Amino acid sequence: MTLIYGHRGAKGEAPENTLTSFQECLKHGVKRCELDLHLSRDGELMVIHDPTLKRTTDRRGKVVEHDAADLVTYDARKGGPGWVQLCPIPRLEELFEKCPFDHWQLEVKSASRTRAATTVLAIREMAQRHGLLEKVTITSSSREVLRAALELTPDISRGLVAEYAWLDPLKVAQGYGCEILALNWTLCTPERLKKAQNQGLHVSVWTVNEPALMRRLADFGVDSLITDFPGLASATLGKY
Repeated sequence: MTLIYGHRGAKGEAPENTLTSFQECLKHGVKRCELDLHLSRDGELMVIHDPTLKRTTDRRGKVVEHDAADLVTYDARKGGPGWVQLCPIPRLEELFEKCPFDHWQLEVKSASRTRAATTVLAIREMAQRHGLLEKVTITSSSREVLRAALELTPDISRGLVAEYAWLDPLKVAQGYGCEILALNWTLCTPERLKKAQNQGLHVSVWTVNEPALMRRLADFGVDSLITDFPGLASATLGKY
């Protein structure tokens, strides 16, 4: 049984990483999601992929140069599928309060040692407050972030995001005690998949948007796939 994660909510259907996008994901009955986090200037966890505002909003500058109270007023519909209503950048807290997901992959982008520490501790504090410690995994391609998570928040599961094959992702995942390997689909060979699963890793493959590819990866036996179109994935794998 291949599980489905909505990528940044339902990125192909609604503006990515907005409350609307995560609500669309849930409407399809998909109860798992992947999202991206950056800290605001005043240290709040904001749900946005890029370190800068330019691609998804009509603002300029870095996320870290703005306070959370301002960020939540910025419209994040730019560059996504057309959407009539305003879709502001959300705080992670708002999603925790309004979206009953069974599991969250919280991707933390590369960060300095200090920022990595601050971010993972903020995630832990918030997850604990909302009773979600068992339902979140901190994922990252950054060793700095994974090291901070291993040392400072060992009770939260970790996941390695692997985009390139030049480092042995299985060795890196093992080194940081990861439970999830979030693998770029181009790296997902049956051999690597089997080896990872034998190592006890849950292999979550991204970003999978074509029905034929969804079926092929399900045939391989991937544990989950991350998709911009959770409704399509649900329909494709549900009938499969």
